[in-house]
Amino acid sequence: MQPIAISSPAPEAAPSPTRYHEAMQFLLGRIDYERSTTAQSPLREFRLDRMHELLGRLGNPQQMYPTIHVAGTKGKGSCAAMTAATLTAAGYRTGLYTSPHLDRLEERIIIDGQYCSPEALVSLVHRVGPIVAALDAVPGIEPDRSSSDHLAPTWFEITTAMALLHFAAEQVDIAVVEVGLGGRLDSTNVVHPLVSIITSISFDHMKQLGSTLGAIAREKAGIIKPGVPVVSGVMNVEAQAAIEEVRFGKDAPIIQLGRDFDYRYQVPRDLDQSESAGTIDFLMPTSGGIVRYADLRLALVGRHQAANAAVSLAAIEQIRACGWQISESAIRRGLAEVHWPARVEIVRRRPAVVVDAAHNVASVASLLQTLDESFSTSAPRILIFATTQDKQVREMLELLLPRFDHVLLTRYTTNPRSVSIDELAALASSIFATPHELCDTPALAWRRACELATDDHLICATGSFFLAAELRGVVRGEGREARGE
Repeated sequence: MQPIAISSPAPEAAPSPTRYHEAMQFLLGRIDYERSTTAQSPLREFRLDRMHELLGRLGNPQQMYPTIHVAGTKGKGSCAAMTAATLTAAGYRTGLYTSPHLDRLEERIIIDGQYCSPEALVSLVHRVGPIVAALDAVPGIEPDRSSSDHLAPTWFEITTAMALLHFAAEQVDIAVVEVGLGGRLDSTNVVHPLVSIITSISFDHMKQLGSTLGAIAREKAGIIKPGVPVVSGVMNVEAQAAIEEVRFGKDAPIIQLGRDFDYRYQVPRDLDQSESAGTIDFLMPTSGGIVRYADLRLALVGRHQAANAAVSLAAIEQIRACGWQISESAIRRGLAEVHWPARVEIVRRRPAVVVDAAHNVASVASLLQTLDESFSTSAPRILIFATTQDKQVREMLELLLPRFDHVLLTRYTTNPRSVSIDELAALASSIFATPHELCDTPALAWRRACELATDDHLICATGSFFLAAELRGVVRGEGREARGE
């Protein structure tokens, strides 16, 4: 594909709608496995040679600043966000790269809590586009690949390169980089971090990563670099053993939750009625003494987020040991002020409306635990559910259906990988007798939920990032209309 035919705008100039549209069309024309409905072989499709070549031609921007690299089945985005917020609170200019986004691509590329601007995005596409076109033209050398796609970068490779380039251009002091999928062959695995983080291991993306927790853990542990400390929040014994094997082979010290550091979580109550926040106490023995923090207020709700916060704190302690100046007050501000939407996000009260991007069994279990601990147990519950092909759909519904009084099954409209509502209905009917209805779109599901709910209800939407994005848009749109905007 040819690069978009635009001239480089001045950094401060806002792009015209046409320029922005052209930039997005260029990106959307690339192979995008977040939207692909075809199962792919990881050994065939996920490789690092394209990424190294792309970054090399861009001057290897990832080498111009230190990084923290974050992997894990769940919690990696939240942990990355908390870590970046803490570094920003400490006065460091901090980049944060995460995926997927909820509304706009710019959300993936953040500096000090601010999304990349549309004009910066257009400039990045203009910078990367000609190099992508040159790589598209490189003939393949592998006998089982066509000559047209050997070095043709994918959507995720290009957006990752754009983020790394943006951080270099904006002269960040440090960047926190979240893995997209797996770890070993992920496009982000080109950084050489100060510390690596693995938040958790559970079943997800099994076709790409493996069918056992040990196999999945080995792929995640592929981010571990020789001699670089790794902080692990992984509690499963099989997964721990796999990570230990990888880190031992690379002579990388490991700091393990439950052994080298620990925390205690104070659960917030009645979040459907108030805005109280949970807190954690953190404890970590070090060579210089015992690090203790008491009553650290968390902006993100749930025991799983308390664990993510503890892992983030352990990683912060690792870079503090390298001379980075991060005060307790910065830690308190970072954890209390981080904004990370669609993670047990309360978008309305009376009725309470929770949007959560849980999309596997472990994250659904964490969501249900949080609803039970922090919301009224007597409130009638309405579920809005949609999810993605190749997920543990039956297993998620087996957990969810008995815990709700009414279920609205839908499918999101922004991604072709959504599971059909007829398939969801057939599964729901075979699992549990919870009354359920079919709604063609998330907007219709939201409208029906509002018809069913009283002020005392809890409405929870979950199953996918894509559902969370659509539903948040609908709810925000109603809010703007109510305000006459």
